[in-house]
Amino acid sequence: MRKTARPKTARCSALFATGLLALSSLTACGNEPAGSTPDTGGSAGTGEPVKIMVGGLNKIIYLPALLTQQLGYFKDEGLDVQLMEEPAGVEAHDQLLSGQVQGVVGFYDHTLDLQAKGKAVESVVQFAEAPGEVEVVSDREADAITSPRDFKGKKLGVTGIGSSTDFLTRYLAVKNGVKLSEFKRVAVGAGPTFTSALRKGTIDAGMTTDPTVASIIDKGEGQILLDMRTVEGTEEALGGSYPSSSLYMQTEWVNSHKEIVQKLADAFVKTLKWMRSHSPSEIADKMPADFAQGNGIVYAAAIQHALPMFTSDGVMPGDGPETVEKVLRAFDPGIANAHVDLSKTYTTEFVKNAAG
Repeated sequence: MRKTARPKTARCSALFATGLLALSSLTACGNEPAGSTPDTGGSAGTGEPVKIMVGGLNKIIYLPALLTQQLGYFKDEGLDVQLMEEPAGVEAHDQLLSGQVQGVVGFYDHTLDLQAKGKAVESVVQFAEAPGEVEVVSDREADAITSPRDFKGKKLGVTGIGSSTDFLTRYLAVKNGVKLSEFKRVAVGAGPTFTSALRKGTIDAGMTTDPTVASIIDKGEGQILLDMRTVEGTEEALGGSYPSSSLYMQTEWVNSHKEIVQKLADAFVKTLKWMRSHSPSEIADKMPADFAQGNGIVYAAAIQHALPMFTSDGVMPGDGPETVEKVLRAFDPGIANAHVDLSKTYTTEFVKNAAG
């Protein structure tokens, strides 16, 4: 089976965070040359080569990407997929536009943002119909922040400026009467860096995903303010379903490589169906051991919380694109002043063929 394609630097940081990095591994981590190609652990050249940037391989919202590789479904389709990692969505789509990768596993909302900037990008497989994001408040601020109305004067953590967590944070503030100038957005990444920022008071609250959420709650370091891991919670917070994690690609590349895109869709849809027929523990067992950060029970519980947000067929939810556009127009003048053709931000051609 093909190993995880996590870049060595990402693997090392995860191991440092969980205390699993042995002294003998320090040299291997420190000697990786900057900008080197991640070691996929696979047999390069045995199939159609495709590079896909993932906005955080250990984030459960993007779980189908690595799970598809772990299950061997890319290989079954004759593909040699290299999964790479870039935690901030805005950086990931920069890699896509520059041609360094052929696809991005990230939030669908970037396709609207990019179209408003004159770039043709579309979702070809829709993994989730809810963001899977949670607004977590530190225990110190739990009494002061009881709703987004209390964001005024606070430091709010986001993955990166221009990321989807940034989009959602700004929308929740504006929707609840808080001006963008009245709070501070702080880019703190995800996982250990987010947890550290919350613990140290660098941020008062922030938006993140599982397994980070599950770890924070388990350790008593924060409380949930808004839970968008389900469609119901998303509708309450945003007014409708919010398609999030997806495989998106440049439209021109999709149209000129339909056979490869179909194989990717076939593999991903097969994974989404597999997830519906297996337990959280069985899913967790397929993932790299260090993702559990030493607590398999908490990790499996995190997967269980997130499972309702995933589609079973990769198809875009009918009301999803309109909700995303409404959210972005509320705070982003670039989109508010642009004509966005939603029909060009996604396609169901490949997933419907896969289902058929």
